[in-house]
Amino acid sequence: MKAAFLTGLRQLEVRETPAPRLKGPRDVLLRIGIVGVCGSDVHYYTTGRIGSLVVKYPDMTGHECAGTVVAVGSEVSSLKPGQRVAVDPLITCGQCDQCRAGRSHTCRNQAFLGCPGQAPGALAEYLVMPAESCYPIPDSMTLVQATLVEPLSIGVYAQRVANMPPGAKVAILGVGPIGLCVLLACRAASDCTTYVTDLIEERLALACQLGAHWTGNPARQDIVAAIEQLEPLGMDFVFECAGKQETLDQGVELLKPGGTLLIIGIPEVDRVSFLIHRMRRQELRVLNVRRQNECVAPAIDLLASGKINVDPLATHHFPLAETKTAFDLVAGYQDGVVKAIIHVPS
Repeated sequence: MKAAFLTGLRQLEVRETPAPRLKGPRDVLLRIGIVGVCGSDVHYYTTGRIGSLVVKYPDMTGHECAGTVVAVGSEVSSLKPGQRVAVDPLITCGQCDQCRAGRSHTCRNQAFLGCPGQAPGALAEYLVMPAESCYPIPDSMTLVQATLVEPLSIGVYAQRVANMPPGAKVAILGVGPIGLCVLLACRAASDCTTYVTDLIEERLALACQLGAHWTGNPARQDIVAAIEQLEPLGMDFVFECAGKQETLDQGVELLKPGGTLLIIGIPEVDRVSFLIHRMRRQELRVLNVRRQNECVAPAIDLLASGKINVDPLATHHFPLAETKTAFDLVAGYQDGVVKAIIHVPS
């Protein structure tokens, strides 16, 4: 089969490699149809690592995917060949204290698609996943939409962690795919007022299209001062989705006393800092949001019901052979890209 491999910093090749086979009774063999390019994939592409996870070349990449069931293991009764599925890229043990406590996203024995040393990447013609990671989709849903379930489920989980009351004032700093999914999830779940910032004008325009009440570009204005003028009491919640020191600082400044900073963005650096005296005096809460924690099915339901439309997020499309072009586009924030979509040929 053909698959995309990272072969060095900013180097990616589509190569022939043996197709995977069913090994365990709970395994499902998938024919991959669509893969989305995520910012974390691009971190591995441009820097070769995220924290302690370091790429050993060559290594397969990609984790946002959807496809069609080809074969199932002997103990799988919930899926059958020909069924189309969205994929949760997390593989858990189901037995550790975290899994038993409803925290599968922090499973102590987890593996994640496309993470070095954990599980192969999804940018391939075929993939084997446990049945628990495969979610059937309705006939009305496209495979592109099913692939976007993965980032949407992160937004749904972030919104649930925030536990926003009606009328909450919310800022979303950075509206790439994850920030936009947070916006969609918040707007679908709660009567909130949303303030959105980004450095790319096309993303701000899309955020307006998706329901943001106010947008601002920190390269063109003091966004903290601008938001404070409109909301002098401050924000109830700030979702930091850029993974940058400056957005963390802006988030702390924007919050009202007792407010909550939710960190979703993945910094490229190993350490960040906070204005500790402001945080202490105002008793600000900081919550880290990791992945989607059992929110794939709710995300599918939101799409199937029509409460959320993710189609505008899929801005660019490429065949598998042009995966490197797609990664370079996303890495360079070129052409107003939000989500680059890879179509794996059948």
